[in-house]
Amino acid sequence: MSQALTRYQVLFDSVGSRRRRPVHLTGIDQAVARAGVAIRAARINLAWLRRQAEIVDRLEPAMKNHSDAALGEVLADLRGVFVRGRQDDETVRRGLAAVREAARRETGESAYIVQLMGALALYHGRIVQMLTGEGKTLTGSVATPLLAWQHKHLHVFTVNDYLARRDAESRAGIYRRCGLSCGFIQQEQEPPERAGIYARAVVYGTPKQITADYLRDHIRLGQIASPWAGRAMLSPSPGGGGGGGGGEGPMVPGLRAAMVDEADAVLIDEGVVPLIIARSRGTDAMAEVYRQAAAAARRLDMREDFTVDFLHRKVELTRAGRQKVHALTDELPEAIWRARRRGEELVRLALVARMCYQNGRQYQIVDGRIMIVDEYTGRFLLDRTWEHGLHQSVEAKEGLDISADRETLARMSFQRFFRSYGVLCGMTGTAADATAEIEAVYRRRVMVIPTNRPVVREQWPARIFRDSESRWNAVVESIMTVHAQGRPCLVGTRSIAASEDLSRRLEARGLAHHVLNANFDKEEAAIISRAGEQGSIVVATNMAGRGTDIKLDLHARNAGGLHVVLTEMHGAKRVDRQFIGRAGRQGDPGSAQMFMSLDDELVKLHMPRAVPILRAAAAGGPSELAGAARAAALAVFRLSQRASEARDRRMRAQVMKQDDWVEKNLPGS
Repeated sequence: MSQALTRYQVLFDSVGSRRRRPVHLTGIDQAVARAGVAIRAARINLAWLRRQAEIVDRLEPAMKNHSDAALGEVLADLRGVFVRGRQDDETVRRGLAAVREAARRETGESAYIVQLMGALALYHGRIVQMLTGEGKTLTGSVATPLLAWQHKHLHVFTVNDYLARRDAESRAGIYRRCGLSCGFIQQEQEPPERAGIYARAVVYGTPKQITADYLRDHIRLGQIASPWAGRAMLSPSPGGGGGGGGGEGPMVPGLRAAMVDEADAVLIDEGVVPLIIARSRGTDAMAEVYRQAAAAARRLDMREDFTVDFLHRKVELTRAGRQKVHALTDELPEAIWRARRRGEELVRLALVARMCYQNGRQYQIVDGRIMIVDEYTGRFLLDRTWEHGLHQSVEAKEGLDISADRETLARMSFQRFFRSYGVLCGMTGTAADATAEIEAVYRRRVMVIPTNRPVVREQWPARIFRDSESRWNAVVESIMTVHAQGRPCLVGTRSIAASEDLSRRLEARGLAHHVLNANFDKEEAAIISRAGEQGSIVVATNMAGRGTDIKLDLHARNAGGLHVVLTEMHGAKRVDRQFIGRAGRQGDPGSAQMFMSLDDELVKLHMPRAVPILRAAAAGGPSELAGAARAAALAVFRLSQRASEARDRRMRAQVMKQDDWVEKNLPGS
């Protein structure tokens, strides 16, 4: 009976979450909603957080005097108050003090005042900015028991499976003392194991894993509008098997509360990415057609036969190009080429694959398969494929086996998924730049928590070059200079191809180094753990060991600390700040410098007309821009970055509109 009630509760919570319809407001409604959020949040400001944290800190001696058994009783009593929803400010303070002491006994880490401030802000549903190295993991694990006590289930989102496992295992002892079970979701786990983990109070996982399981429940629940209507799912099927009938209740017990690590990356950068559950249609009968389209595309000439919009990744055939396509395909035996418009579309798609998607940037070939690279994090997007034939067009371009097209069963953007949680909070090192968007989309206030120690990192002047070759030569020379001083160096690149090109240049100079990109993601923790050692050189894509501290050894600290080199300006200022923030943690010495060239994709895509003017202004001089030419180029780069950020915001707003349309017109989706 107890098991049946538990399974019914899971069904009840799951259906309840599906019926929660987040609405995106626009215009005056959005302004009124933001004003309401500000009014409700006015009490919880930085001054209030510091006062509360200082009171919690004064409780430390009393908590330290408790034996393990006595501390356990205190935690059990507090848990009961939170479960019943009877907590007030005093109870929250005592809860934080008790959990802080439990964390100290389990890990040896005692939360600073600023970490207590961050934990309080998380508990009150804020998105917290804490700079890299300020101890977000400990901050989150102090707030987690309070949220899990109050909301029964808490999902903690991290950026990859490794961090989900690491944080769950390292924090499990804290949660155990608080009377909470903890688990983590991994790629290789089977559904029965996953269901058992989701039943626990605290579940760590990536957005992809948990959203996918939620979507699979979505498919399983179908059009069920109430838990009573779906009660048949909880009964064992006559044969005891699976199928689509009884005994297959939902896996995820509702979306009650979520805590998001690296919140800006998850909620903003990846927020618009739709997660799609699809199944293969079997053998792709179009395989030969995609190869023929790729062959035709290779025989077309840019400008004469087609034009390319690199920014939006679109291709248009000219009149001459359409005629040439018809001439190239009219004799092919496949009937699809008789449909002229469809044939032109297939060739256009092949041209997009050829001109706008490059190996080492948007994707990488691994074991004969196309692996999509996340352009924000530099990581592989496992089990992801592009839609509408683009993936097959890229495979045909590279001469690979053509994978079968897939039938979409369910889809949801991360943006829509996270808006479905009743309670949402998060932490990151770079949320302030996205404050307006986070508050408008998720209706969550952003709070910037001060650092425990002053930041003493030096920001060296940016260097700008006429061409990429001059830039790369200067980067190598800069690395050699810093390396000779005995300082560790972290070098950031925007793509896998760039990281490997720089690696070859360093090898030619005899400089030992490590490369951290999607091809070496399994070695990420080991590489980052040594990145603060004397003379270490790490060349990395945007992944850069997010979630893992770079700790300096004594020699490196005395030599001047970690030096960060950015070899290009990113499309979002937050990404630059995140990378630069790897240096100067907890008052450590450090420095950072950015290198750019007029060949960089950012200005070529967003300010293409300015590039020839800048080249003309710098003509005849040294390869590195100086004086007025440098100032003008720097202004163009900053304007390009703003244009990129604005374009990304527009894309995210468009996804919001699509989500709202789905909610309104396809309520069962």
